[in-house]
Formats: sequence, C-alpha cells, structure tokens
Amino acid sequence: MGLFNFLKNKFGKKKSKQKDKYVAGLEKSRQNFGDRLKQLAARYRSVNEEYFDELTEILIEADVGVDFTFDVIDETKAAARLDKISDPEAINELLVDKLFVSYAQSGTAIINELQFAKDGPTVLLVVGVNGSGKTTTIAKLAKRYIDQGKSVMLVAADTFRAGATEQLGIWADRLNCPLISGKENADPASVAYDGIHAAINQNIDLVIVDTAGRLQNKVNLMNELAKINRVIEREIEDAPHETLLIIDGTTGQNGVLQAKAFNEATTLTGVVITKMDGTSKGGIILAIRDEIGVPVRFIGLGEQMDDLQEFDLDQYLYGLTLGDED
Repeated sequence: MGLFNFLKNKFGKKKSKQKDKYVAGLEKSRQNFGDRLKQLAARYRSVNEEYFDELTEILIEADVGVDFTFDVIDETKAAARLDKISDPEAINELLVDKLFVSYAQSGTAIINELQFAKDGPTVLLVVGVNGSGKTTTIAKLAKRYIDQGKSVMLVAADTFRAGATEQLGIWADRLNCPLISGKENADPASVAYDGIHAAINQNIDLVIVDTAGRLQNKVNLMNELAKINRVIEREIEDAPHETLLIIDGTTGQNGVLQAKAFNEATTLTGVVITKMDGTSKGGIILAIRDEIGVPVRFIGLGEQMDDLQEFDLDQYLYGLTLGDED
C-alpha cells in the first residue's frame, strides 16, 4: 500500500481534533504543494523530463530546499524507472513516499514529548531569534506540562532584549507559575543559575529557560549559550536536558539558515515551528530536518494556547497533500 492510500485510510474519514488542526493549519501550504501536485498530474497523461522539471519547481517553491529537492527527484526518477511507473498520479505518490522516508531516516530519533529527568528538575533551554514567537511558545509549552500535572518555573535569561522579561512575566502571571528574572542587561548565566537553584529548592519538575536570540554576532551568542550550559551542568548533572529552537515558519529559507546557525552554537535536541497556519511554505519542516538532522518536536497551527501540537509526520503529510479531500 502506498503512502497516499495509507494516509487516506488512516485519516480520510477519521475525525479528531488534532487532525482538524493539521488540515486547517496547513491550508495555505496545501494550496502551494498538494493542490499543485494534483493540477500537474491532471495536465499529463505520462511523465517526462518536463514533468519532473515542474515537479522540482513545486518542491523548491514550497521551501523543501534546493539540494534536498534534487536528491528526492533523483530518487523518485530511479524508483520510477525500476518499477516502470509513468502515471503522473503514481509518480506523485512515489514522491511523497520518498519525502516520508527521508524525514523518518534522517538524523536523530524522532521524539516529541520532553524527556524528563529521573530525579530533580528537568531543564529546557529555549533559543530563537526575536520575532520567532519564542515567548509565546514558552508559555504554550508551560501550559502543556502544567495541564499534565507538572510544576513549571520560567527563567527570563534573555536579558538584553528590551521587554523580554516583562513579556515572560505576563505569561507567568496568567499561568500562575513562578518566574525568576534579573536586572536588564544582567549576565544571562547568572539568571539561569538563580533559576536552577530556585527550582531545586522548590522541587520544580520543569524549568524553562528563555535565552538569547541574537544572531548578528554568532561568536557572542555561542559564548553566551556555552556559559549558560556550563553553569546549568555544574548545578544539575546531565542538564540542560533539552534545547529547543523556535523557528517562524513564515520566514522560509531564512528559517533554515537560522537552524543551521543555532545548531552550530549549541546542541539542539529539537525544533518548534511556529505560525505554520500563516505560511504557504510548508516544506520548511522537511528542509530543516534534512539540513541539521534534528526532528521537529512541536508545530504551531494557530494562535490559541492549545494550537501547539506534537509534530506528527503522518498528520503533516496528510494535511500537506490530502487534507481537502474529506
């Protein structure tokens, strides 16, 4: 059974809140990708080089990434020759199969939920450029785990961005969780140190540390993150346990460049893609996985607090290609 038929059988008639969020949240991307695949297949009785050229263009314009696109197209062509496939719809199904396999097999293991420490606080560092939705995502993650019965503390270590501490403080008040902060322009590592000790003393389950998002001088960023990591590791063995990068899905290939830069600056354990409902460039998820080998852990499909969903590869590909067939 091909992936298209598998996804149709799995989700086509299945009603679920998560499925509906993926279908609605990926509407713009589906129009730029899935709908164009169908329109392309309808114009050809049999595939040829021109067909594959247009297929390549669709992938690149969906921000799948140029190198990754050429690799997937080559793999699709080779499989089509081997199995003597020339039907356009079958080629499109074969292409989506290749996208699925590539994501599933690239890089580190696919894990969504945070991996909690057996003892003591679990420390999550959150990085991302200003405007990526970092603060809001921290709040959504905090709510997610508060709703699961975890105690959560927020640490405002992005001390050089004007208003960062105040914004995080507003969310801490709304969520009724403690906030540790320092003075404006304070050493971020010292704020992280204070937060870690407060979390230990208060038996907190999850500490979410908001860190710097400045890429203008990557050397300073790397030094700052390295210092924060050293301070935390000194106080809690094996911490930080998770480091998530927040990427604005509407930034396209710039988001991929950000992912590469942050992955060089610190050891990422996952990526959170925000604002996916606002972009037609849904291929960025595939591009980031291909570039840095780190899985997307969560995906933002709307503005509400519960619109931050665990990333599900099946749901994603269904929403990207078939979601309008219900």
